[in-house]
Amino acid sequence: MNFEDNLKKLESKVAKMESGELTLDEMIRQFEEGQRLVAECQKELEGIRVKIEKVTAATT
Repeated sequence: MNFEDNLKKLESKVAKMESGELTLDEMIRQFEEGQRLVAECQKELEGIRVKIEKVTAATT
């Protein structure tokens, strides 16, 4: 899955949690899945940062 898809899923989970319509168990499940998505997004952003550094280092 790519960054944009993960971010959309994360935003959806946050909206569900903010709605106040989830049970505590559902809220915890959404939070755990959200944490996993955050980690995936951070990993992808780190990879992008490394690529940008390589490109900019190669051009200077």
